[in-house]
Amino acid sequence: MILKHGLRAIGWLALAVALMLTGPLLTLAFGNVSMRGDWRAASHRATGLAPDPAAHPEAVVQAYASRTFGWRGAFAVHTWVAAKPANADRYTRYEVIGWYARGGHSGLTISDSGAPDAEWYGAAPTLIGDLRGAEAEAVIAKLESEAEAYAATSYSAWPGPNSNTFVADLARRIPGMKLTLPPLAIGKDYLPDGKWIARTPSGTGYQVSLGGVVGVTLARDEGFEVNLFGLVTGIDFMHPGIKLPGIGRVPG
Repeated sequence: MILKHGLRAIGWLALAVALMLTGPLLTLAFGNVSMRGDWRAASHRATGLAPDPAAHPEAVVQAYASRTFGWRGAFAVHTWVAAKPANADRYTRYEVIGWYARGGHSGLTISDSGAPDAEWYGAAPTLIGDLRGAEAEAVIAKLESEAEAYAATSYSAWPGPNSNTFVADLARRIPGMKLTLPPLAIGKDYLPDGKWIARTPSGTGYQVSLGGVVGVTLARDEGFEVNLFGLVTGIDFMHPGIKLPGIGRVPG
């Protein structure tokens, strides 16, 4: 009897995973992810999403998400934060990059040498957070110190810690960011320091996560999400819609 129930549970789990893989497969089939080209020749052009510092002297904090390179883009996005204080002439990017993490480092990079809104290896970014003026200044006051306090010293594209783990952890440390990460940000549900329960990055609810592999989120901004092997599906309450692996948020 126990064996029968166990096999049935495994069958249902396999079916759930198969259904959740439908989204990434459709994304690949319809050409929403580029499978051609060499990453070494991929573009990092500015996209015009970041306000020109010369025309916008106020403080700005923005967060971006862009499909990862190659077939991985059918499953995940890479996220980062860019900021400039009032009257600054350039932005600083805060992000974790996988190949920087070799040798046991965190992969954290804080740099003002690149465009804040650049394509990520040919994939145009989407703006997922935008603060201006006093709200941005309050975040900037904490941004560098909290970024440097990021605990993870290892890197794993799946299930984390990765670039999305960093941005999610940063948002938890600085509630004023008011950031909701997209469902395709695999690694956002990986909780550093061995935690299994935490506030969501938006600060409007809570999540339970076992190593970023299995978890549940319930929050005003994130809505209701189920994470199964890093694939997230759920319901958006704030802006009615559903969240699907590989596809992202679909308006209701």
